[in-house]
Amino acid sequence: MATSRPKAYAYGETAWPPLVYDGERLVGFVMAFFDMPFQPGDQPRSGLWRPDIAADTQGTGSGRFAVEQVAAEIRRRGGGIRVCVTYLPGKGGPTGGFSGDQEVAELELV
Repeated sequence: MATSRPKAYAYGETAWPPLVYDGERLVGFVMAFFDMPFQPGDQPRSGLWRPDIAADTQGTGSGRFAVEQVAAEIRRRGGGIRVCVTYLPGKGGPTGGFSGDQEVAELELV
């Protein structure tokens, strides 16, 4: 969260920082972005920067719920045909390309 919160202010017109709740309990934070290139000259992408879900709630569907809600918002805004997510690689995580030290995975929107 320490990296994502400053990005919400630095990229105010393209960033969306929703909190993730399970009922009344705060379980995470995601930083969504809309129509933003990762590197100069890249095609704009929409997705999430480093979703942050509480360790004790991982595996309960909170992360999936957050990704689904961001995907719905990307669709609503007409922001593309796929959702990108960047994350720090870890054991058992998804695989994909890289943007700096972060892996990038994509989910096709249907």
